Formats: sequence, structure tokens, C-alpha cells
Amino acid sequence: MSNTETRYFNIADHNIKVVFVDNEKNNMSLLRSYFPFLIPPVSDDELLFTMIVDDNLPIIPKEHRERLRKFDTGNGEVVVDLVDDGGQQFIYKDLKGIECSMFQVNSTYNEVKLALKGTYDMRCFGISNCFMLSYAIAGSFKDTVLIHASLVRQNGYGYAFHATSGTGKSTQVSMWLRYLPGCDLMNDDNPSIRIIDGVPYIYGTPWSGKTPCYRKIRARLGALTRIDRDDHNWIEKLSPIQAFTSVLPSCSSLKWCVPVFRAMGDTVSKIVETTNVYILHCLPNREAAEVCNAAIAIKE
Repeated sequence: MSNTETRYFNIADHNIKVVFVDNEKNNMSLLRSYFPFLIPPVSDDELLFTMIVDDNLPIIPKEHRERLRKFDTGNGEVVVDLVDDGGQQFIYKDLKGIECSMFQVNSTYNEVKLALKGTYDMRCFGISNCFMLSYAIAGSFKDTVLIHASLVRQNGYGYAFHATSGTGKSTQVSMWLRYLPGCDLMNDDNPSIRIIDGVPYIYGTPWSGKTPCYRKIRARLGALTRIDRDDHNWIEKLSPIQAFTSVLPSCSSLKWCVPVFRAMGDTVSKIVETTNVYILHCLPNREAAEVCNAAIAIKE
């Protein structure tokens, strides 16, 4: 390929290769939050997946694909088609309904082809969403999940708080950072959890929502806690079955794709087998952080 730029990234100890075919419009300037994750080149057999960014990528003809579904990501609409060879094609639209990217993933989920459209901001949106979804898909087969959560580290352990948007996961983490000793923010939206030799680790990623916290760091996973608003502060530890049903909906994946969803479910099962999972019923105040910390923090 002429006029190309090739970059390598390491996210949650997985390596990804990105090839920009047109490095005038499409280059690392579209992936500013990914700079901390850049690494030197590695061999292809060490890659989680390869992504080729080429605006000349042709759409797959209608006679060779079948509509699977449309869904709303909260940031826009995605249209998904199943391709004859077992792969899938995705078309991303932004909040205004304007198409900003089209990408195709092969049947083994280790090769992604992406075409971008529109302005610089549209291209940033398109490539980052493609990257994140491709990572979630390929990672599901490697004991790895992305979880919609805010992540704080204390004394070497990572504590992830998940909840529906606006419930207060970031607020809870901000209380830990303000009032509890030894804490720092690892990620505020989409950390990655990976099981390595039976041990759960949680990582910072390039995906941190509105908070610019893009850190290539990891910690042992200390606990997972769902936030539930209440008129007083109290916490409950969940049974394994309750824990599974609490954590699973917060993980990013293709829930309609049986192999991917099954692999993700297997990873979530491993997580809840090795990690305490809680619900924190709380007010958005300092006492909630103190009650939570006293119950879930690992003492060594």
C-alpha cells in the first residue's frame, strides 16, 4: 500500500495494528486519546486484530448481505448486516443521523476494514467507535470485556462503579478521590477487564467518555459495584447469580451475535467467580464513599 501510515497499540495487554491508507485525511490525528497506548511494531501473530482505514472501501452489495438489526448506541444509530461469508458490516450514524463510517469485520473477528466520511469530528467519531466495538468483539474471545463504568484505584486495586447514565457512578468515584486516601482515577467510562491465569485485572483505555483520562495502566480488580440512588447509604453483597445479572448488561458486545455473546458471558462468569460484586444504595455524599470503601476495599 502506498501513502500509508501504520501504527501499533497495546490496550489491556492486547496488541492492535491500524493501517491508514490515506494519511492526509486519516491518520493519528483522529486518535488523540490513543497516543498513550502506542507501542513499537510487533509481529502479526501477536495481534488481537488489524484495522485497515481506507475511504475507498466498497460497500458490500445487497445481494450478499442480510439486515440483522438497527440499534441506538446513545451516540447515534448503527445498522448491522450479516455478510455471506459470515462476517458483518456496520454503518455508523451520528446523533444527527448523518453517516460517518462504514466498517466490515471478518468471520473470525481479527480483521476490520473501515471507511470514514465527513468532517474531522465525524471521522474522529467514526474511527473511535469502530475501534472500540472491534476491540470488544475480538476481546470477548480472549477473556476480556469492556465495561461501562467509572474506575478508581486505591492501594493497587481497581474498584469499578457501574450504573445507568446519570445515576452517579462518576459522582461516587469523585467522592473517593476527594475524601479517601491513596486514590487515583484510572478511567471514567469504559475500562477493560481481563482474566489472566485466573486472576482478574482492570485497565485504563482510550475510551473515557467526557473525562480526558487515557492511561495505560492496570490494577488487580478489587470489586465491582452498581450504584443505586436511595435516601440513605447502605451496601449489599450479591450472590453469584445476582452478580452475573448485575455485571452482564454493563459490558459492551454484540448481544445478538451468539458466539460473541456466549464468549462474553463466559468471561463475566469468571469475573464474578473471582471478584466480589455489590450494590451501593446511596446518596451523592461523602458518607456514601466511606460506607462503600469500608465494605469493599481489600485489606492486606
